[in-house]
Amino acid sequence: MKLYYAETMNSWKTCAVARLVGPDVSFRPINLKSGEQRCAEFLAINPNGKVPVLVDGDKTIWESNAIMCHLAIVAGSDLWPRDARQVEIVRWFGWAADHFCRFAGELYFEHVIRAEFDMGAPNPASVAEALGYVRHYSAILDTHLDGRSYLVGEALSLADFAVATILPWAEAAQIPLDEFPAVRRWHERLMELPAWRSPFPAQIEDA
Repeated sequence: MKLYYAETMNSWKTCAVARLVGPDVSFRPINLKSGEQRCAEFLAINPNGKVPVLVDGDKTIWESNAIMCHLAIVAGSDLWPRDARQVEIVRWFGWAADHFCRFAGELYFEHVIRAEFDMGAPNPASVAEALGYVRHYSAILDTHLDGRSYLVGEALSLADFAVATILPWAEAAQIPLDEFPAVRRWHERLMELPAWRSPFPAQIEDA
């Protein structure tokens, strides 16, 4: 298997799962600054021009959540359980994409991506709007996690990785994590995993 990635939030969770479950995966970095994701060779793999992408034999998988599921299935990992918990995990996938990570991702864009790609200062109106939503959805997440170690049941699952994928950038993106102690404790628990703390190949030696 070959996993195409960049050091961005959606690649973070897929690279972490690849490291954690341990299938035979080679990592191929894509240089977003040079526009490598728009070259013909890469567009032949993913016409959306985005990372991550997983190639497994004659199968090509776009979308980070689908990639995580495939990696877990191939490895026989209970991160993607073979029971009714799948429904709960899919629910958190949708919630992250449509609500929490959608707006936290706006803060990530304004405070991290703009600076990295020389796109100018953050847009105050966009920041204010996103921050309001992030606080709203962080409160929902905090309530759910109060008294729980993980999002679904008593074990780590792909739901945790899907929802938390923005949180390694919480400080840089100015996400007010300290206002939500259950969320902060949950992510600190994830950060105890070397695969989550340092998912990208260049970081592995320092894990």
